[in-house]
Amino acid sequence: MLDVSGRSGGGGDLAIEAIDLKKYYGSTKAADGISLTVSRGRVFGLLGPNGAGKTTTVRILTTLLKPDGGTARVAGYDVAEEPNEVRQRIGLVGQYASVDEILSGWQNLVMIARLHGMGPRDAKRRADELLERFDLTEPGKKPVREYSGGMRRRLDLAASLVVSPPILFLDEPTTGLDPSGRAATWEVISTMTKGGTTVLLTTQYLEEADQFAERIAVIDHGKVVAEGTPAQLKARVSNANLVVHLGDNLDEGPARSAVIQYTVGEAQLRGRELVVPLRDLESTGDVVKALAAVGASLEQISIAKASMDDVFFELTGRPQVSHDETGQQQ
Repeated sequence: MLDVSGRSGGGGDLAIEAIDLKKYYGSTKAADGISLTVSRGRVFGLLGPNGAGKTTTVRILTTLLKPDGGTARVAGYDVAEEPNEVRQRIGLVGQYASVDEILSGWQNLVMIARLHGMGPRDAKRRADELLERFDLTEPGKKPVREYSGGMRRRLDLAASLVVSPPILFLDEPTTGLDPSGRAATWEVISTMTKGGTTVLLTTQYLEEADQFAERIAVIDHGKVVAEGTPAQLKARVSNANLVVHLGDNLDEGPARSAVIQYTVGEAQLRGRELVVPLRDLESTGDVVKALAAVGASLEQISIAKASMDDVFFELTGRPQVSHDETGQQQ
């Protein structure tokens, strides 16, 4: 559809569309042809190791960086050509709290609401509501400089939700929060998505992406290396792992050789446990028989389906780790 200025807006069913985004820092390719689409009202996760290009992508999509190549549209507007239109339709929670330390939490939220055009009464009501949601009613009376890291993080998230933007970018939103703080944060975000808000999420907590994201893109070395639903990505790694405790009477070599025809990857020995990535669950009995045939005394057997940690390691060759403390782009 067209807005009153005659420029294209709306974006149809897509809230975010990026095509071949590139961003270079000298010889470093922070984004090297990233393409993705996010449907309206969905939660979309970006996963990847440190330096993979996640935060660079978020900064481009939120108009904080200009791409060196490619195009991107958010809410139907070009991020490079129409940044003001984009900014009016998004909220952003970065990796570090960006509230005023001199003001109280309540004053921060009221100020932000007023800057967005709310009247005094509505601004105060919204501030009270958000402080209650994030368990900050009492701390909200104190200067932010007295807050703990987790309290600052919750206030920063509350600040991003003052005007309930149609598209919300969350760059590591729950880093530094305790489990109860993370749960409260996701309760608020879930309420927003039920109301139609689109969320693009980066997180170091893989279980968060698994639980809340409807689709996930895995980024490595500035490229999207895989995309799909959590179930699709886990199925891509393996249908399931058979974990067999071998006891002390079998060497690693014969055990690996006995099961190789039933696997979709190499069996791994972890202590005295052999982790067998099964080609399919129907082969479980054959694996057990093959191990017994080479003398394995099978003390314990269990089926462990692939996790997002398995997906992450399989696709990037690295375990997921938290961001460094320098604030450099990821």
